[in-house]
Amino acid sequence: MPESVPVRCPACRRERRYTAPCYPCACGAPVTPVLDRRTTPTTVTHRVWDDEWVALRCPGCGRRHQWPHPELGCACGAVIRIPVTDPTPDSEQGPEPGPGVRRTAGPERGPEREPSPERGRGPGPGPDTTAPTSTSTPPPPSARTPAPGPDLEPDLNPHPHPHTHTHTEPGAQRRAFRPVAIRTARDAVTAAALYLNWLGHADIRRADQRPTSGIGLAARGLVAQVDPSVNPASLRDVECLWLTAMTESADCVYFSLAGYAEDARARADRLRVPLFVLDLTGTPQPVNAMADALATRGS
Repeated sequence: MPESVPVRCPACRRERRYTAPCYPCACGAPVTPVLDRRTTPTTVTHRVWDDEWVALRCPGCGRRHQWPHPELGCACGAVIRIPVTDPTPDSEQGPEPGPGVRRTAGPERGPEREPSPERGRGPGPGPDTTAPTSTSTPPPPSARTPAPGPDLEPDLNPHPHPHTHTHTEPGAQRRAFRPVAIRTARDAVTAAALYLNWLGHADIRRADQRPTSGIGLAARGLVAQVDPSVNPASLRDVECLWLTAMTESADCVYFSLAGYAEDARARADRLRVPLFVLDLTGTPQPVNAMADALATRGS
């Protein structure tokens, strides 16, 4: 479950509640960043690409992917960057051997094996003490030794793209999309990136070419545009996106928060550009037939 923590704005010192977003991994498991309560949040004064994204490990498959860094818009106008921490496999596995040793060294197994076969040996504490340790010591290495292997293997494979596509290609196995509520323009970009990832596009990043309006996203064989403004997307916006996709030999998708003009929708139908409208819940709604087909079949 995403955690909700109080966050104090460094600019106005007001305290607000913040709930960590939940990102969908390609394997279907939710990825929620762990908020670092020991680090003081900072205000975003200027955008730096390296600070916009954070690497998070999926608790289900162990893969690491880049996700938007959690941020919170304050009522005073400041944008607060929430510090996060990503537990390493060593820290996650550290406490596990502890309980295992306690279980083997505890008196639970001792009484089970002592009374029935060796009841007559009651006064002999020496053999009773050594017997459980000798029999219970070997299982922990055999049970615990294979565990680090699978946990560390994903870290050694920095290119999990083939596995990603095998999980996302079957439409029937795709799980329900988990939206992120839209409160700011950045939330709209995050919702569009999550939806594209849910459709099967991996390694979503900021596009190299800046669009005429909004924010551009790119993935392998895909160019997307997110328009978080309050004005409907125009005919020129749709045509520019289509031309950008043609020059890069890629598909294109348009996400708008305020909808589209009538001529823009008509031109998108002729150019076969999928159009989506982002509602405030963060769920993209198909506008034309191309968007319906894309949402049904995925990438």
